[in-house]
Amino acid sequence: MILVNGVAADSVAATDRGLAYGDGVFRTLLLSHGKPRCWSRHYRKLGQDCAALAIACPPEGLLAKEMARAAAATRDGVGKIIVTRGSGARGYAPPQPSAPTRIVTATALPQHPAAFSRSGITVHLCRIRLSSQPHLAGVKHLNRLENVLARAEWSDPSIAEGLLLDEDGHAISGTMSNLFIVEGGSVLTPGLSHCGVAGVTRERVMEAAASRGMVCREDHLTWQRVLEAQEVLLVNSVIGAWQVRECGNRRWEPGGFIKRVREWLDDDED
Repeated sequence: MILVNGVAADSVAATDRGLAYGDGVFRTLLLSHGKPRCWSRHYRKLGQDCAALAIACPPEGLLAKEMARAAAATRDGVGKIIVTRGSGARGYAPPQPSAPTRIVTATALPQHPAAFSRSGITVHLCRIRLSSQPHLAGVKHLNRLENVLARAEWSDPSIAEGLLLDEDGHAISGTMSNLFIVEGGSVLTPGLSHCGVAGVTRERVMEAAASRGMVCREDHLTWQRVLEAQEVLLVNSVIGAWQVRECGNRRWEPGGFIKRVREWLDDDED
């Protein structure tokens, strides 16, 4: 189901700034038994991202009701919330005042091969590089053209995901996921001060590792450090955690961190 400003619909105004400029933000979350997992975390992130663009975030109670309505017929699936600045006249200047558009959807789970979770995944090192924009770093904004172009680089169904570097050659993320590596017993994830998206599952893994006494921190991860890592994981709210098995000529042996992460994600509902 798709709800636009609380009404069942499948379109927005041609003047909506989300369509014209990517002027908005979104969150994607897992629906389990018709209910969104980690709702409070996702709403908090949505609010932070709206604030970064100076867009008024819809009230939590309103979005919760609309998500429940959209998910009523989707027992296990994917929920998505989009908030745009709303409609405006031609030109980049934000309308004052603005009336944000909210779009809430619920769809079926993607059908990934079972082997991705069971045996690990093959990934593609993307040619496109993420540009630096500190003002938008960490924000899940609607302008995702870099990810679109990166995902277009491969069509082989055996490749599950693509890895993205920044302009300086540092590993940042997957096209749809956050990156972790295990290096010398420490758990590391790229810093997101210049680009990338700060995902909810990334946050959950970092908190869970730290609460269990593990060294878990952000760091500048050159591609060489990723290649030399003991383990490489990709995470998001829908897939949970996948272990990277192969990228080009580099193969990683199965490790124990993936099991820990999956246990943490199963235990930590919110």
